[in-house]
Amino acid sequence: MKRIPFTLLAAVLTFSLGACGGGNQQTQPPAEKPATESPSTTAPSGSYDAATAETLFKNTCAGCHGQSLEGAVGPNLQKIGSELTKDQILEVLNKGKGAMPPGLVKGTDAENIAAWLADKK
Repeated sequence: MKRIPFTLLAAVLTFSLGACGGGNQQTQPPAEKPATESPSTTAPSGSYDAATAETLFKNTCAGCHGQSLEGAVGPNLQKIGSELTKDQILEVLNKGKGAMPPGLVKGTDAENIAAWLADKK
């Protein structure tokens, strides 16, 4: 009887840890968009592609931070731009923080997500 709760706990932990570690896949950035791009993709924290940032977030970060940035295993990020700048968010993405491992997203993908998150206020 004691094996069932332990087995369930092991399965939940395995799933949780697996969800946070899936960021080793690199995605290709989309082709350049024309200068007549809608204002929803360019914001105060700099130029970024919101659709790509959201897709990257959902594929890499949502396992811990929730599909709507509501937080789960990781903290709520719905208003992270009120607390951290783009550069500070980028530093967390690059170096990790707490239980978050470093480098789940890298390069322009990390910059894109950091700019997108910085506008969440």
